[in-house]
Parts: sequence; C-alpha cells; structure tokens
Amino acid sequence: MATSLFADRVSGTRRVTVAVAAAGISSFALLYAPQPVLPQLAAQFRLDPGGASLAVSVATGALAISVLPIAALSEVIGRRPIILTSVIVSVVLGLLLPLAPSYPALLVLRALQGIAIAGFPGVAAAYLAERLGAAGVAAAVGAMIAGNTVGGMLGRLSAGFTADWLGWHGALAVVAGLSLVFSLVTVATLPPAPRQEGTFAPAERERGTFTTEKREQRSLPKKSAARNVLRGLGLAIRRPVLLAQYAVALLAMGSFVALYNAAGFRLTGELGLAPAVASLVFLAYAMGAVSSATAGRLIGRFGRPRALVGGLAVTIGGAALTIPDSLPLVVLGFVVLTGGFFAAHAVANGWAAAEAPARARGQVAGLYTLAYYLGSSLGGTIGSFVYGHAGWNWLIGATAVWLALAASSVFLTRRT
Repeated sequence: MATSLFADRVSGTRRVTVAVAAAGISSFALLYAPQPVLPQLAAQFRLDPGGASLAVSVATGALAISVLPIAALSEVIGRRPIILTSVIVSVVLGLLLPLAPSYPALLVLRALQGIAIAGFPGVAAAYLAERLGAAGVAAAVGAMIAGNTVGGMLGRLSAGFTADWLGWHGALAVVAGLSLVFSLVTVATLPPAPRQEGTFAPAERERGTFTTEKREQRSLPKKSAARNVLRGLGLAIRRPVLLAQYAVALLAMGSFVALYNAAGFRLTGELGLAPAVASLVFLAYAMGAVSSATAGRLIGRFGRPRALVGGLAVTIGGAALTIPDSLPLVVLGFVVLTGGFFAAHAVANGWAAAEAPARARGQVAGLYTLAYYLGSSLGGTIGSFVYGHAGWNWLIGATAVWLALAASSVFLTRRT
C-alpha cells in the first residue's frame, strides 16, 4: 500500500512538472517572440530602437499590471483554471498578431497577450507550493524556470530563423503554432491543486468519510478569500527578505531584457550579421536552463544570499565581456550573463516562495512577478533608448549599476 502511494506521488509530481514546463515554454515563447525581429519592425514602421522595443515592453508591462489582480482572482476560483485560461487565450492572440494591420494595432494585441500570459507566471509558484509542499517547491520552481528558459529560447530562435524568408508576420505565426502544441500538453496534463480546488484524499473517498462538514470546511477558504486579499498583500510586503527578492526581480530582469533588446540591433548593425545568424545569440538561453535547474545545489553549497549575489556578479561580468567589437567575446558574454541571470532569478524566486507566509503565497508570487515584468517593461524600454542614443558601452554601464543595486538589497536584508 505504501509503495503504491509513493508511486502515485512520484507519478503526480512528474505530471505536474511536465504540465508546468509545457505552460512555461508556451507562455515565454509567445512573450518574447518579437525580440529577434525588432530590427525588421523598426525598418517597416520607421522606428528607433526604443520605439521598436515597445513590441516587447507593452506586453511585459501589461503582464506586470495584471499579475496582482489575477493572483487575487486565483485565491477565489483556483490556480488551475487561471493557468489553463492563460495558455489558451495567449495562443489565440498569438495567432492573431501576424494579422495586425498597423503598429498601434500590433501593440494593442501585444498588451492583451501580456494580460493573458500573466495568468501563468502570476500563480504558478503558488500552485507548485500547494501541490507539492514546501519540501518540493525549490526543485519544482527550478524546473519551472528551466521550462520558461527553454520557451524563451525556442520562441526567439524560431522567430529569428524564419524572419528572413517569412518576414516578421510569418515568424510570429510560426512561434504561435509551436506554442499551441505545448499549451495542449498543459491542458491535457495539469492536475488540480488540492488546497485550492477542494479535492480530497483517495482514502477519504474510499472510506466515504468526506462528510458535508468537511466539504464546508474545505470550501470556506474560497468564500473568505476575497476579504483576505488585502491582508495577504500586507503580509507580503512586511518582510525585508521578500522586499529584497522583489528588488532583484525588478532590477535584474530590467538589465537582462535591455541587453537582449539591443542585441539584435548591435549584431545586425554594428557587427553586420544577417538576422538569422544574429538570432543564434539566443542559444545562450541553453546556459540559462542549466543554471536555473542547478540553483538548488548552489543554495545547498553556498546558502541563498551568496548564491544570489554570486549570480548577479556573474551577470555583470558577462555583460562586461560584450563591450569589445569582437563576435566571439560578445557571444561568450551573452552565455555568461544569461547563466548568471537565470541562476539569480531561480534563487530569488524560490527564496520568495519559501519565505511567503501561508496566507499570502498568492500575493507574494504576484508581487514577485509584478516586479519581474515591470523590470522587463521599464528596463527593456529605457535600455533600448540608452543604446539608441548613447551606444552599447553606456547600456552596459547602466545595467551594471542596476545589478549592483540588486546585490546591495540582498546585503541589506542580511543586516536586517
């Protein structure tokens, strides 16, 4: 009997991992698909790098604004319905993007897509904590971020490789088609979160002991959740350790997206590469998948503060390697900074989930995601303007300052 229960638990964990990884691949492939075609968008619509970067920033900004309301909604209707709605609607909007008749119309669709995508990252960490418990959340979050990384790489590479012969319209359509496949995997495999969905143990079902009173006790948190959202937000901003993770998410993600937004312009302009060849820089995301998946081991060896600060320091070092006009150094720099960033992100995200009060898991996950994508939107746009008006070296200086501030917030937390 014990062996059977253990096997069921392992099987359930694998199912959760597959479903969440597929959702991450679908969501993040869609979210950043326009990034490698920003030079084509700029050429067609006569935009500077900052204006073209809005194709990315509008979506991430809409995601950031939407994530807290959606996280609050998940406290009422459950995490699973939110995740499923997110992956389905975002794919539908992705299929409509190539039909946009103008740049403003494209931006409107991207904003709606950002709102739809917010349902996955806004509640996924809380879903994993409830489904797998505190003991399994660190590894599960690492696997989720690895899936997100693969999705970001897949979407960028697919768009970059096909843009030359299909144009940006066809490139975005290809990414939407790939995301559709992964979204269907999530729909087919994602199990409910017991504490959110009101499910009960098989043993209770077999014994017939799931009484009306127990059913009412299970449904009570759902009825009172709407009144507790603001209280949960208060808990989510009281702990300095959580505030530090939000700061890391904001500043590190802003730096990361700023560098990748400008990468296409530098590689195709200053270094003279074809768009398909320039898109190969996104293979650096493979290093991000490796580093985020090994975050648990880094924490075990060095502790969370050192692992997090170390990841941020590696990101700064990788960015510095890209300063010379040498293609091998630029590529190496992106590999290094991507690995450092995703290691830091995995540590910070898992740290926030582990430190979240039981009554504020959804709010903590929502605030972290809000900071993460607000950083993507603001940092990506500001960084693109810095590059467009001052050049690559000034962009590296700006992002180094942002990353140093993120590391400082971790040191301040240790003192507190």
